Amino acid sequence: MSATWSVAVSLFIPRRRFIGRAKPARTGGRDGLPARLETHRLFVAATMATLETAHRFRFEFLKVRTAADLQDLLAEICTLLGCSFYALTHHVDFLGAPDAGLRVHNYPEDWVHWFDSQRLGVDDPVHRASRRTAAGFAWRDGPKMVQLRPADAAVLDRARRHGIGEGLTIPAHVPGEAHGSCSFAWGEAQTPELRALAFAQSISAFAFEAARSLYRGPVAAAPRLTDRQRECLVWAARGKTDPQISRILGIRHGTVVEHMRNARRRYEAPTRARLAVRALFDGARHFGEGGEP
Repeated sequence: MSATWSVAVSLFIPRRRFIGRAKPARTGGRDGLPARLETHRLFVAATMATLETAHRFRFEFLKVRTAADLQDLLAEICTLLGCSFYALTHHVDFLGAPDAGLRVHNYPEDWVHWFDSQRLGVDDPVHRASRRTAAGFAWRDGPKMVQLRPADAAVLDRARRHGIGEGLTIPAHVPGEAHGSCSFAWGEAQTPELRALAFAQSISAFAFEAARSLYRGPVAAAPRLTDRQRECLVWAARGKTDPQISRILGIRHGTVVEHMRNARRRYEAPTRARLAVRALFDGARHFGEGGEP
């Protein structure tokens, strides 16, 4: 299944305020069209209706103001997709650090208790796969993305024993936070339709952002570095020493030392390594900054 702010709730929500549903496709021909062309036409029509519905859901998520609003929308999506479960979650150890991230779901409580007791928030095979891509994927495709471990089979088997069969997961990665995801799961005897992954991909970012807005609380402004402090930091993160940075930037050695000291103070970072990591998460620098002068 599928920081410093948290919610971990498990809810079985009555399904209300259903927004829309694609009309079921007919299988026969119409107006003399060959059956194959008719099937294609109906598939396109159903897809367009699904995308239109996804557009409506995006606007609904933007208007979410309460947890009940969010839960209602997620339950409606489950109805639309014909699935049983949803989960918006950060990939953290909720048993060891219950305040480390958000989680909104309607999985069976027994499954969640076992999942947390096994410390699977970070190590779950689906969560591991989601850290390798920005696109949504079906759980059955997980083995193509990460190498399964012997213990993973037990996790998947346990999920099936709790009535959780096939599923879809859309990654949700926000700099400075634990990795997260939005998942929808079907019962053991259910199968996702072809349109489900595209639909889930269309709305999951808005769903996850709605959850973040509700549960993260006030967000402190990121420290701001001067242009020179940032330049020194970028070269230090590339492994350059203070004398090397002074030659690269054409400034005195003591000036480099002062810039780095002030940057660490702004981030309350005791070491350069910690400073580099904090700045990377905050967006003050990025992985693409590399190379030699």
